Amino acid sequence: MDPDPPLKADMSDRKPQRYLFYVEQNYCYNILRPIQKVLQQRGDEVGWLPVGEEFDSSGFTAEEKVFDHVREAIAWNPCSVMVPGNFVPDFIPGIKVMVTHGLISEKRRKKDGEIYAFIERGLFDLYITHGPSTTLRFEEMARERGYFEVAECGWSKLDPLFDGSVRKNESDVPVVYFASTFSPRLTAAPRLVDTVRALSERHDWKWRVHFHPKMPKEVADLYRAIQSENLQFVEGHDTLQLLMDADVMLCDTSSIIAEFILLQKPVVTFRNNSPKPYMIDVRKAEQVGPALERALTRPAAIMKEIEAATDENHPWNDGLCSQRIIDATDRLVQSGTGHLKPKPRNLIRHWKMRRELGYYAI
Repeated sequence: MDPDPPLKADMSDRKPQRYLFYVEQNYCYNILRPIQKVLQQRGDEVGWLPVGEEFDSSGFTAEEKVFDHVREAIAWNPCSVMVPGNFVPDFIPGIKVMVTHGLISEKRRKKDGEIYAFIERGLFDLYITHGPSTTLRFEEMARERGYFEVAECGWSKLDPLFDGSVRKNESDVPVVYFASTFSPRLTAAPRLVDTVRALSERHDWKWRVHFHPKMPKEVADLYRAIQSENLQFVEGHDTLQLLMDADVMLCDTSSIIAEFILLQKPVVTFRNNSPKPYMIDVRKAEQVGPALERALTRPAAIMKEIEAATDENHPWNDGLCSQRIIDATDRLVQSGTGHLKPKPRNLIRHWKMRRELGYYAI
């Protein structure tokens, strides 16, 4: 699929604007920095407001503007607040934009079975979607509720994979990327330690093992302990180079599968809770090796399914997702939200956010 070029807002006689990034998780760095790059290249200002104990602020550079308290962000008066998450305070100025913080997964809320990606809480003015698989559902909700807009722009995190910023490190042997979710119910990591070790010793493959930051330390330590010339346990939260370098992925039910196949590469899954036609899913540990060997041949039927899934989930492979997100944001900034219905009052939720941020002013 060849996406249409981004629709730009009218930028004639435009003055520089201020854009606030509201961040609670470390993965926000990779999602928002491509947007920051485009904004700064055109002369706009960007500020970051880190919130909560799970965010590691040591990842900021000296050149990035970082606010210590929400009061500073409010006084800065941004035109927009961009959030790779589900919550945003209503008392910060600016259009509230939910930036895609992950490609759609099958993870569902236990109490009602709702897919987490489609839980809409009445906090945002604009929802950014990454492809038809999310756009159609959000557009339906927008028509029903009337208090937000939807723009399909793709995922900013992936821009470096398609604009040349991240280049593949060539290897003379196949590279296997083993990724696993931290969920005790879904993770394959504890079950496959011996399998991965044996395969790394038997085959002339390079293994790169990287887990979600919430993976229990005792599980990660099992893989740190089996590192060798052929197997490396990779620390940190940046996965882009891993995605680019690997020839095949071994995974379970992690959402990173959806990112990997966008590069038109095959994936083997171990006991995936909802196997897709583009996956080579196995149920037993002894089946992992043969499945990886098959995946490395890039079976035509599997590759065709991967192409179809890409068109549905993320057809934007031009490296311009960040630009489209900014354009969609600017259009709503310029038009204002007067044409939208009032958002739900959400009194309890907003009070909780005021309490958590220590801000009680009217």
